[in-house]
Amino acid sequence: MSLINKMLVGLIAFGMGGSGVVSADMVTSAERNLWMDSKLVVTHGVASGDVTAHSAVIWARANGEGTMHVQLEGEEEEHRNHKITRVYADNDFTGKVVFNDLKPDYLYEYKVWFTSLQQKSRGKNVEGEFRTAPMQDKARAVSFAWGGDVAGQNVCRDVQEGFPIFNAINEMELDFFIGLGDMIYADGVCESTGRYGNEQVPGNFDQAANMQDYWAHWKYNRGDNAYRKLLAHTPYYAIWDDHEVVNDFGPLHDTRSTAPYTEGVHLMPLGLKAFMNYNPIVYTAETPKRLYRNIRWGQHLEVFILDTRQYRDANLAPDSKVHPKTMLGREQLVWLKEKLAASDATWKLIVSSVPVSIPTGFPAENGRDGWANFDQDTGFENELTDILRTLQVRGNKNIMFITTDVHFSEAFRYTPFVDAPDFQLYEFVSGPLNAGLFPNRNYDDSLGTESLFFFGAENFGEVTTYEEAKQWLNYGSISIDEQGQLTAAIRNVAGGAVYELILDPK
Repeated sequence: MSLINKMLVGLIAFGMGGSGVVSADMVTSAERNLWMDSKLVVTHGVASGDVTAHSAVIWARANGEGTMHVQLEGEEEEHRNHKITRVYADNDFTGKVVFNDLKPDYLYEYKVWFTSLQQKSRGKNVEGEFRTAPMQDKARAVSFAWGGDVAGQNVCRDVQEGFPIFNAINEMELDFFIGLGDMIYADGVCESTGRYGNEQVPGNFDQAANMQDYWAHWKYNRGDNAYRKLLAHTPYYAIWDDHEVVNDFGPLHDTRSTAPYTEGVHLMPLGLKAFMNYNPIVYTAETPKRLYRNIRWGQHLEVFILDTRQYRDANLAPDSKVHPKTMLGREQLVWLKEKLAASDATWKLIVSSVPVSIPTGFPAENGRDGWANFDQDTGFENELTDILRTLQVRGNKNIMFITTDVHFSEAFRYTPFVDAPDFQLYEFVSGPLNAGLFPNRNYDDSLGTESLFFFGAENFGEVTTYEEAKQWLNYGSISIDEQGQLTAAIRNVAGGAVYELILDPK
């Protein structure tokens, strides 16, 4: 074996240790030049995201600098397209390609490969597929799933099973999946022995205080085979919650002073860059940091994805009718009201990473992190009430929130206004996909709250083994038939429905 080949083998072997990839901080300029003349490979699978009736984003990552190629193929010749983009160390060798002018309700297959900068070699193809959304006047059935909370509290990739819940999700015939926040725990670690005593794949990272560790958390989770399979075959809509940066963060409280953090250094810009690098989200130069967006899926569904982190007031600030706090910020709030008012979809689905009435925020003395005030005046309840009153006055019906964050599942019905008893909405809380268990029965009742279902260990402190913990892992699913009837479900780690609610549209 030549000296160069020996060096390459050594470099790749070194990079594959722990996190399973070669990360930017491991690469010298000399090593990068060697890679440029070697075959680049797709390191963490492929993903399609932000799929609409006419567009889609394709994502992948290489093991070095080069050119990302995406070959898009449909059944008809005119629906074939080839696009390229460069990948750099500054983005951890991740790349995204946007395809426009696609055919609605159409199955596309695609291939991704990388070439070196000198175009001397071509890596192996990795394949994926997605179906575009139907046009908004088409009454087609739709089915999707959602979940959050992955690899938190040292409940990480099991050596034998990985993240087992993704196997169940892959068994379903889904139009798309929503990754609803805390899809990494950048403020946590993954040790060889898990929280519940099982043997885990150790993470090659610390609590993230620099770009390399933020990227390493994403690479670790994407190292799971079943997770990669989901991303390759199911359109993915991503949004963040707090642990993509640090617990309960907002722009006014995203610093930490204990090691490995540096006092006064803002973490949100690092977490946001890593999130954008590792998710198939449309990037636009006009609004490069914008994460909130809406997706129309046929006649019966419009999805409104909220960014509950980037624009919020400080958690500890008081919330009052005279001086209401904002979680969404002025522009996003106006956008949400206008888009909801303009929607003629049968069902309006609001994606919020934080729950409506379950109190969150840890420790509690740092203020409430979700919408509910509960026992304090530090939630964001007045802004939520304003949103709901606007919907009620405008006559909006068939509204459902899907949320995660609390590491147990619950379903709620709300009748928020005594002067409008016919105005009701629902919330389905799911999670964790694979993280610690922390259920509680507390919820704020100020919105005419009814708990319809609860799924969680009554005494989570007695859960001591991974086998015991797995029975409480869960995700949510929704299907809407051609007539607009909606079925919402909470499903366990094996994919079985532990609760279903069937709703006819009003």
